[in-house]
Amino acid sequence: MNSQMHWDPFTDLQNTMDRLFDQGFSRPWRLMERENSHSSFPVNIWETENEVHLQAALPGVRPDDVNISTAGEVVTIKAEPQSTESSSDSTYHLRELSSGPFSRSFTLSVPIDADKADAKFEYGMLHLTLPKAEYLRPRQIKVSGSTNGSQSLLS
Repeated sequence: MNSQMHWDPFTDLQNTMDRLFDQGFSRPWRLMERENSHSSFPVNIWETENEVHLQAALPGVRPDDVNISTAGEVVTIKAEPQSTESSSDSTYHLRELSSGPFSRSFTLSVPIDADKADAKFEYGMLHLTLPKAEYLRPRQIKVSGSTNGSQSLLS
């Protein structure tokens, strides 16, 4: 009896895609770009009428170990968590938690007023509230005019 298996490239491609989507959705940090061999961290950035909000997950980091800077429309977050290295005689079975300093920079869609920015850190989550620059905020312009003795342009 002949027991040869037929190779199907589409089945192989489907299996590869299944693994990619499984690991990508269950472990999304594996798909994130590494910046200069530093670790990365997930963020949410959204905008309201007067502010830009940035929320970053920084597990294992103390508030004192976070450095936030701005330059124009760019916000940079740098942090260095405390080392949790095991002894040198340990053998890792799985290592997904990275160590060492990390940073990310974000170019915002609008200029901000960094002097009025607010940063809160709670339970490993950093929340930045970045007010938009004053000249970008909507304003009402009052129309003034004379109500007495005005002439109609149509007469």
